[in-house]
Amino acid sequence: QVQLVESGGGLVQAGGSLRLSCAASGRTFSSYTMGWFRQAPGKERDVVAAISWSGGNTYYADSVKGRFTISRDNAKNMVYLQMNSLKPEDTAVYYCAAGSFWGSRSPHSTDFRSWGQGTQVTVSS
Repeated sequence: QVQLVESGGGLVQAGGSLRLSCAASGRTFSSYTMGWFRQAPGKERDVVAAISWSGGNTYYADSVKGRFTISRDNAKNMVYLQMNSLKPEDTAVYYCAAGSFWGSRSPHSTDFRSWGQGTQVTVSS
């Protein structure tokens, strides 16, 4: 199992940028598919982006395509989410997660077994 710690959240104006980081512990980090999820108050936790163990496959929710970029550095046990052109509707708690490759369908929270504690992102209008 891998332990995950997110950082980089905060308050930003609409149109601004933030970079979330997720530090993972454990020697098997490079074998995990990694994902970023978000949950707004009163809503379900939804996938934002995911990346395969090698970085060769990525997934983005339609709502963030062209604005967010997921990346990973297996040598540093890190995964990142670069968020540009932020909108008020991006406001949520963002979670880093480690799990299994999603295959031919969209990633789902059930694909991921290890979760970070979350970091708040607030976008003001």
